[in-house]
Amino acid sequence: MQAIATVISTVFWGLLLLSVLVFVHEGGHYLAARACGVRVTEYFLGLPCRWRASFVSKRNGTRFGITPLLLGGYAMICGMDPTKSEHAARVLGFVHRNGRASVEDIARELAISEDEALEACIQLMDWGSVAAVYDPEKGEFEGSSTYPSTYASVPRDEAGNTVLDGRQFDRTHATREGEVWNPPYTDDEFLEHERAHTYLGKGFWRRASMLVAGIFVNLLFGFLLLMCIYSVVGIEVAQNTNVIGGIEAGSVAEEIGIEPGDVVRSIGGRETETWEDIIAAISAAKSTDAPFEVVFVHDGATQRATVELASDEILGITVSYGVVRLSPIDSAQQAWWYISETARGIARLFNPQHTLEMLDSSTSVVGISVMSAQAAAEGPTTYLALAALISFSLGLMNLLPIPPLDGGKLVIEVIQAVTRRELPLKVQTIVSYVGVALFLALFVYVLRNDILRFIL
Repeated sequence: MQAIATVISTVFWGLLLLSVLVFVHEGGHYLAARACGVRVTEYFLGLPCRWRASFVSKRNGTRFGITPLLLGGYAMICGMDPTKSEHAARVLGFVHRNGRASVEDIARELAISEDEALEACIQLMDWGSVAAVYDPEKGEFEGSSTYPSTYASVPRDEAGNTVLDGRQFDRTHATREGEVWNPPYTDDEFLEHERAHTYLGKGFWRRASMLVAGIFVNLLFGFLLLMCIYSVVGIEVAQNTNVIGGIEAGSVAEEIGIEPGDVVRSIGGRETETWEDIIAAISAAKSTDAPFEVVFVHDGATQRATVELASDEILGITVSYGVVRLSPIDSAQQAWWYISETARGIARLFNPQHTLEMLDSSTSVVGISVMSAQAAAEGPTTYLALAALISFSLGLMNLLPIPPLDGGKLVIEVIQAVTRRELPLKVQTIVSYVGVALFLALFVYVLRNDILRFIL
């Protein structure tokens, strides 16, 4: 029973830490996308799931919520999928001029296949340009692994803006979902208007800012968290005093009556005013292989005791700790030092001489869960400090130029900006597959090390 409780505790504290940090990371993407005028349909704590608790923001139309799959979080930014349909413009216009249309009707009226019609609807739904209509009688429901067979126009104002466009949307003069809306421009112009509100419709700098925003927020979150711990909560540090912090059970110190809080005046005739003095005096007394006297103050009274320690025996006293609060400047310097050290460690991955060494010292979800449970047992301060350090690692690891990490996507954006042409979808797909394979290989290697280290 105790083993089961330990496993549950380890999983809980690990998932809690990672889910919150990934949610914070995705929050950076969400905020940057909104600042750049890009639609965001969903922002959730937890992975996509049929069962979820959520609400839709009246201000910008984004659905916020939580799912039971607490393995991270996600922000659905419109236009992140580079897949394009050549029939999207006609399908977009057709759906809005009819208010609602099935894939079968779209295919028949536009003289295209149902697969082509569905592909266009999926793209437009990803852009927030059309709404999915689920029919329970056909087994369709939100969160299903299959797409619905019917799509509807979304509420639009006279300028064509939707609620996902935030302040630009004029809700007092807007249609309702499924109502007919006749575009005041051609289908191609309508599609370009929609594209301008997506990730794909923005220039390099805005795309780059959306990609690195999650990394920045992770670093900022960890930085501020450490500053709060160091300057507001304070940290426990060993005190270089002659006051006893603790006594080991069954030790010589316990036998002679020393208790936590007592003050050691001398050991073996040597005065002890600091903890360093105590360590040095014990070492000198043991080297004589003879009994020595310990003078200490207990409850205001000076007491003396003669003890004799074998070469492998200890007195059994521990140092006292006290809470220290750093100045904001010192806290900021300490937090920055941790960021720098994390960056140096990740950079060593690219040095062939240190790659295996760094991978062997890295940890996976298993290791993070074990450390999280241990930190939680030590107290909230230790747990939050660990969260800050993991936040640094999560942010900087996302800078690695490996798709699907943000750094890998950023490399693709840089290549497209330099060449002034989009990478073919086939090339992007191959690069993504290679990146995912490499990422999974690294994950399995580190996971294996964690299993050997913490479980077997």
